[in-house]
Amino acid sequence: MPQSTNIPIDAYSDSLRTLLRHQASTVTVITAPGPPAAGFTATSFTSVSLEPPIVSFCLNLNSSSWPAIARTRHVAVHLLARHQQELARTFATSGIDRFAAPTGWRDGPEGVPILDDTLAWLLCRVVDRVTVGDHAVVLAEPELLWHADVGSPLLYHRGRYAGLAGEHDVAARRPAA
Repeated sequence: MPQSTNIPIDAYSDSLRTLLRHQASTVTVITAPGPPAAGFTATSFTSVSLEPPIVSFCLNLNSSSWPAIARTRHVAVHLLARHQQELARTFATSGIDRFAAPTGWRDGPEGVPILDDTLAWLLCRVVDRVTVGDHAVVLAEPELLWHADVGSPLLYHRGRYAGLAGEHDVAARRPAA
């Protein structure tokens, strides 16, 4: 049983960050066309509206990917599969070419990079960017969707990647080459 405290803590950024580590989030990679192409790992992806269809994600304004996201008309949101922890780490690492091998990808519609072997992806048209504190909330309308028929999502919880208990990912069922 989780331990609790009856002492409230001021909602400063460090305290909030610690508290939010208790929330499990799906892991996504957002990509945008270049030059150069940009991409980053995000756990802030969510559905905003079904009529009209709108999704959102957040990005730090000091991120190396922000200049590309600030000017692009289209992005791709990739929902990572449980076996894609290394891909998530690659797109969370600053100062590297995130699209270099072994990252598998192709040019998609509107020149947006589409990553290989993800659980699902959405090609979205950016409809708004709202600055809130040190982040931008990006609102986007899905235009194309694709999803795998099998697989389970990669999750992020308490600073670690995880999967759903009892779920088997696509890679685990593939025959060895």
